[in-house]
Order: sequence, then C-alpha cells, then structure tokens
Amino acid sequence: MVYRFILVSDEVDDFRRDITIDSDATFLALHTAILEAVKYDESQITSFFICNDDWEKLGEITLIDMDTDASEDSYVMESTQLSELLDEKGQKLLYVFEPLTDRCFFMELKEIIPGKSQDKPQVTKSEGKPPAQNSGAETLDLAKIAASPMSAADDLLDDDLDLDDEEGYNEDELADFNEDNLF
Repeated sequence: MVYRFILVSDEVDDFRRDITIDSDATFLALHTAILEAVKYDESQITSFFICNDDWEKLGEITLIDMDTDASEDSYVMESTQLSELLDEKGQKLLYVFEPLTDRCFFMELKEIIPGKSQDKPQVTKSEGKPPAQNSGAETLDLAKIAASPMSAADDLLDDDLDLDDEEGYNEDELADFNEDNLF
C-alpha cells in the first residue's frame, strides 16, 4: 500500500509538498523525505504528532527515544512503521521541526493506494518555498546533545548564571543577614 501525504505550513501560504511513501516504511523514512523535500538540516530534534480532526495532539513519535513514562505508549521514528499508527484516509499529523517554538508542518494522509508498493519516498508535488528552518529562537542541536549531553545542558543553564557577579552580596552583608530578617 502507498500513502500520499500533503504538507502545508501556516507560515507560508503558497507552500505545499506532496509525498508518497510505502505504508510499511518507518516514520524515520518519512522524516528524511520531508527534510529532503524542504532542504532542512537534519541535526534538529523533531517529532510527529498524530492528531484528531481539530489538530489536537493525541500521540507522539519522537526522533530519539525520550525514555518516557512506561504507562504511556512510546514511539520512536526508527522502529515505528507508518501502517502501525495510520490506517485511514484523512488522518492528520503535525511534523514539529522546531520544538522550542512549536513550529510545524500540517500533514494529512490524503490518499491510500492499495495494491501498490514503493521502494523509496517521492515528492510528487512541490509548490512554494518552505518557511525558514529556524525562527531565530535557540534550537536544540541534536549533534551537540548526542556528543555531550551534560555540557549541552550546562551551556543552556549557564547562559544567564554569573557566579562572579561583582554586584552580588559581600561577606559583611551576609554576616548581617539572619533568620530574623526573613519575616
């Protein structure tokens, strides 16, 4: 079976991509096809969300294993086939390509073509320029996180922390401070 997805953006009116892909392909293959279709860098953390008809998020498929709560279903792009979660025409998805600002493509499973198969995804329609990949907000760089998870987290936390603040408390002020000053 072959699926035909339509991707649109709420940021660029004339942007549209149609992608066909085999139903047995993984979400990772669809992710890669989207990145190639819009010429985005692949180092960013992304997610797919299965949505209801009102675009409310019902379930997430992540690029990397997020080690979430065991009581919730957890799906990873590399090991989840499209046909596991998508089985009817009209299903809606969000492809979030900038998670900190929740920028995304709106996707719809527009057509299911039974009795056919496809070796690799194809862009069958390409209209307009995609929105810029980065909005200017700081994004999570997957390569940086993978290379050094603790230092990446430290960098994010230390940006606003100045331990050598010369305008901070001096020893005399700290000595004068006692519990009676709290109330």
